[in-house]
Amino acid sequence: MKIKIIILLIFTGYLSSCNNLLEEEMHSQLTDNFINTAAGLESAVVAAYQPLRQYYGNERGMTTTVFGTDIYTYGSDGSFKFFNDYSSQLDARNTYSQEIWNNFYIGINTCNAIIERGPTVTDAPEATRNMRIGEAKFLRAHHYFILVQTYGPIHLSLQETTGVQTESSRSDIKEVYKVIVTDLEDAITKLPATTGSYGRATKAAAEHLLARVLLTRAISTAAETTDYERAATLAQNVIKNYNFSLLPDVFQVFAQDNEQNSEIIFAAQYINSPIYNGDGPNNASRFFLMEYDVQPGMKRDLPNGTPWKRFRPTNYLLNQVYQNREHDVRYEKFFKHVFYANNEASIPKVNGTPKYTVGDTAIWLPGVELPAAVINQKRYQVITPSKYTPKLYPSLRKFEDALRADNQANGVRDFPMMRLAETYLIAAEALMYSGNTAQAVQYINTLRQRSARVGKTPEETLLHQQAMTITEAELNIDFILEERARELVGEMFRWFDLVRTHKLVERVKLYNPEAAANIKETHILRPIPQDQIDRTTSNFPQNPGY
Repeated sequence: MKIKIIILLIFTGYLSSCNNLLEEEMHSQLTDNFINTAAGLESAVVAAYQPLRQYYGNERGMTTTVFGTDIYTYGSDGSFKFFNDYSSQLDARNTYSQEIWNNFYIGINTCNAIIERGPTVTDAPEATRNMRIGEAKFLRAHHYFILVQTYGPIHLSLQETTGVQTESSRSDIKEVYKVIVTDLEDAITKLPATTGSYGRATKAAAEHLLARVLLTRAISTAAETTDYERAATLAQNVIKNYNFSLLPDVFQVFAQDNEQNSEIIFAAQYINSPIYNGDGPNNASRFFLMEYDVQPGMKRDLPNGTPWKRFRPTNYLLNQVYQNREHDVRYEKFFKHVFYANNEASIPKVNGTPKYTVGDTAIWLPGVELPAAVINQKRYQVITPSKYTPKLYPSLRKFEDALRADNQANGVRDFPMMRLAETYLIAAEALMYSGNTAQAVQYINTLRQRSARVGKTPEETLLHQQAMTITEAELNIDFILEERARELVGEMFRWFDLVRTHKLVERVKLYNPEAAANIKETHILRPIPQDQIDRTTSNFPQNPGY
């Protein structure tokens, strides 16, 4: 394969202690031997994190994981709707499949260089070398895990590539998972429990990722008999043996300027720097928004966001997943229900008098149907579910980003890749399949009770808590999938969750009308990029059906 070693780029990195971020610094006149020095090793490790910023919160990564599922379909805008529709345009020539493939293989080659050369860097302490190799193994495992879930059997390369290679082959997924698991097991022994440099991988992140990997492998053709038990043990260890904790208010996990909170295990980092973010800007704040900015009394601003109208919630998500709004506050917390007037010029008037003023409600989405008499009493626009369109629908608030420089600027927020709520869900699913349903239910109930409504009295609060408590008889994989949707909506898990549980085709046919007619078993994998096939002199087969 033609893959370039990323340390030969002009922009490489070093770890800055002044702002606690993995920061980029310009180096000139780099040579191939630079990585053999302590400074070069640091630069290469930071460069190995770059593919995370090219995927998480980025349109290519979110397009391939968010819609085309049971809970999200397309909005009115965007050029990649075929990922939702599973139409004939979803073929080997689509640029997102190509970019994901190429970006992660570049990152893998960087990791290979670090793992091979790290032990020979004599001007770095051994402990530091081991940690950096541990980071590289964590990242290589992550990159391969995304690739094997997305494409199935893939090319395995565990040595640094410094020139052009045109021969490659597809390894069985058993071999791919063996590499991933071995890398993470070794990373766990090398990584520290905590880090003073926010953004670096830790032992807890490696344990969490390994639990996720084993949960995925357990239901695949590569499954091993101990996968569920090991996944449960690892997830429970992350929950019990580190300083992570669920925040009392679930929305505070996503509050801006609170990204480094006790629930975040690992995140893809962004700052207000095009050089640092590279070609992977975090635009998650834009993708889930309805077209509020042309409505009466409104104009586009930073607090409300830049509405790109890419992803629209399905009726299933709104009406079934979030059906229990009396006791469960997650729909209320995660979706925007009110837009306040910010454009005096477009406020409607009656006999020359504005119906409301700047700062008053301009749009209300009650989330339920209301009698016409109630709607007619309102001075502002009321958008009930029957009025939802590809342009008007409930907007997900998790990624709001009011600190961008302007409406055209890219996002500056970290993207949460791993958080403790997911760990609880991994533990519950692994325990359920291990036969320990009672303990699985405890983890589910702990997570659900965090989102129970707080009543006006302790007695009311207790009633909400009780209503959020499930029994062992209620726990099955469909319930877990709905709970994962309620908690992790928009966080780039859903397509993988449905593929992992063999539910993609079934659930898309049931709940995504735009995709139902076209989806088939072919679509549990993405097409191998045509440029990968074309540049390979040996036979590199395409996935079936493409």
